[in-house]
Amino acid sequence: MPPLRRSTRLQHHSYANPVQYWLMKAEPDSRIVKGIDVKFSIDDLCNMKGSTSPWDGVRNFEARNIMRDKMNVGDKVLFYHSNCKTPGVAGTAVVVRSGYPDHTAFDKAHPYYDPKSSPDSPKWYMVDIKFESKFPKVVTLNQLKQHEDLKEMVLIKRGRLSVQPVRKNEYEFILDLAK
Repeated sequence: MPPLRRSTRLQHHSYANPVQYWLMKAEPDSRIVKGIDVKFSIDDLCNMKGSTSPWDGVRNFEARNIMRDKMNVGDKVLFYHSNCKTPGVAGTAVVVRSGYPDHTAFDKAHPYYDPKSSPDSPKWYMVDIKFESKFPKVVTLNQLKQHEDLKEMVLIKRGRLSVQPVRKNEYEFILDLAK
């Protein structure tokens, strides 16, 4: 009998695979793409059935690779409001489903349809996240930039990436700022 094969991807955390931390950007203000409003805020996440939503529509390879290859169930997320009057961290979420094909890429009517992606050969991936908390006030990007402890944060150094890693100390520092 052949040996049992181990999965190449861990689906859940273990002692060998501790919680990781991420920042995920969403646009809280209305923006119409192909006739559909693509806005999504921390309040929208909270109001979803089960306060859970797929994080679909990401069309950047680096962000896709993070969701497909690195994000795991139980990872912590800073929910960031982007492309708005006051960008910043609005709350927290947790990953409840690890990377799987983003079906919106297969839907010709969807704003983020990609003709080069198919169910047989998916190009784009997503994760599911669940609402954890909404901060009393958004911790603004300007506030984040004022702190030496955050100067190496990916958000500060390379702000445009829509899904990005966060160090545990950065995550905890931002939670403290939100109090």
